[in-house]
Amino acid sequence: MSESLNLPQTTVEIPEGLEMITLGGGCFWCTEAVFQRLQGVEKVVSGYAGGIIKQPTYRQICTGTTGHAEVVQVYYNPQKISLAELLEVFWATHDPTTLNRQGADVGPQYRSAIFYTQESQKEVAQQLKKELNEAGVFEQPIVTEITAFSNFYPAEDYHQEYFNLNGMQPYCQFVIKPKVDKLKKHFAEKLKSQ
Repeated sequence: MSESLNLPQTTVEIPEGLEMITLGGGCFWCTEAVFQRLQGVEKVVSGYAGGIIKQPTYRQICTGTTGHAEVVQVYYNPQKISLAELLEVFWATHDPTTLNRQGADVGPQYRSAIFYTQESQKEVAQQLKKELNEAGVFEQPIVTEITAFSNFYPAEDYHQEYFNLNGMQPYCQFVIKPKVDKLKKHFAEKLKSQ
């Protein structure tokens, strides 16, 4: 990745042959469940990005005062799935037109955000956002922030693999499962085989 930005110490090593993008689409349990199911996605880590406190806790994030967004870091093989394809799924599986809100989840921690690590990622994200807005895909303009990656802190262990481990919980059934069902309906050709 010769065009990588100078990233802070919270950066993790990206395995050879993979790329990484950090995405915030509301509750990270939902976003994680969606991206884990895509072909070419090797790893998804739930966490916090873009804030001012080092090593924040979930309790701190929930106050909405730390500046962090709930995000997932998506490690993907660009030979199997492109960034444009990932962003197409990203924008289709959450509401990118509501500022600091996803459904009943309200606060800046639930904002729609793309944290890029390469200028090429920024360009792809900005171009796709422009195209979606010009095409009127959504009734309102997309408010997704597209920002240079500054930090990432993995969420506590109990947040990782949340839907996979707790799929029968009411939140999972009523909030996450419909997003996964939408993914299956509209992006079936991009899903991993079960």
